[in-house]
Amino acid sequence: MTDARELIALLTARALTVAVAESLTGGLLVAELIAPAGASLVVNGGVVAYNTGLKHTLLGVDAELLAATGPVDPDVAIQMARNVRERLGVAGRPADIGLSTTGVAGPDAQGTDPPGTVYLGLSMGDMTRAKRLDLNGSRDDIRSETVSQSLAWLSKALERGLVDERE
Repeated sequence: MTDARELIALLTARALTVAVAESLTGGLLVAELIAPAGASLVVNGGVVAYNTGLKHTLLGVDAELLAATGPVDPDVAIQMARNVRERLGVAGRPADIGLSTTGVAGPDAQGTDPPGTVYLGLSMGDMTRAKRLDLNGSRDDIRSETVSQSLAWLSKALERGLVDERE
């Protein structure tokens, strides 16, 4: 697992801010990010939009997209990540990075998506990408692994300076 302290140190060294939009993780991701001392310098905040309708009203995800695909979709993750940067900007400046989670923690499927179907969204600069995860385990395992994978993906993107499209 990527250490949140190391990630916060890297964000601080680069003077980058991050905003988080969560669904299935229900606040676990932003909680992990703000655990280290000094996180307030780089973590703008997080939005938990667990209800599908809130993805539209709070995060600006296209209502037609949500109606057509439901919330478990790479384009939903992309819009969540892109839009949270603006929504949680400070002093008229958007966050540098948007990170999002959406998916099915279980125990039941959501539509045709089985538990463990997860999409992460990551927006940096003018690049916004989605990554699909197919996870196994209990509801808690899926949520925890989603947080771990999110932090690892962000760390990897910062180290490389880019995000691979739809990894």
